[in-house]
Amino acid sequence: MNMEKTALVIVDVQKAFADLSWGKRNNPEAEANILKILQAWREQDACVIHIQHQSDNPNSLFFPEKESYGIIEPLQPIGDEPVFAKKVNSAFIGTDLEGFLRLRGLMEIVIVGLTTPHCISTTTRMSGNLGFKTCLVSDATAAFELTGPDGRRYDAEIIHDVTLAALHGEFAEVITTKGLLAKVGGNAPEQEKMANG
Repeated sequence: MNMEKTALVIVDVQKAFADLSWGKRNNPEAEANILKILQAWREQDACVIHIQHQSDNPNSLFFPEKESYGIIEPLQPIGDEPVFAKKVNSAFIGTDLEGFLRLRGLMEIVIVGLTTPHCISTTTRMSGNLGFKTCLVSDATAAFELTGPDGRRYDAEIIHDVTLAALHGEFAEVITTKGLLAKVGGNAPEQEKMANG
């Protein structure tokens, strides 16, 4: 992996997702894994991009004037790391993200953040469709349980795993934190690819 041409895109790691209204979540280690990856990028002075979901609805947890809008403290931007505010699921729609990447020759993207079936999936799909070489880190994202149109409740782990399986090989390479750090010169001893989280 060429770190000079690879951007780390951290999506929606905001305080809003700590709200109990979301229901049960899988992968409680997601934020810790994101931090490990972020530290590896910063150590190599590579490009880090933050995405923040912004709602125009004053009742939303993502309304800018609410504390819950903020990025969680261990993962907050530092220095000149750019922050793009989005209003839909994809980080590429209504933002300058694509232009920012292309202008700097950043044609490889590593995606981490929240949540697996929504903004992570949509951003990953668009990234692949736009021609970026995309890597999605399976254990640096997480899902919440969901209810289907028939009222059936789906476990968060199932949502997470099926979403990753649908993305792997079609829109992105799905890889673990350990596998990614091995690629970028981290401490992991060997590369490990996986589609199941």
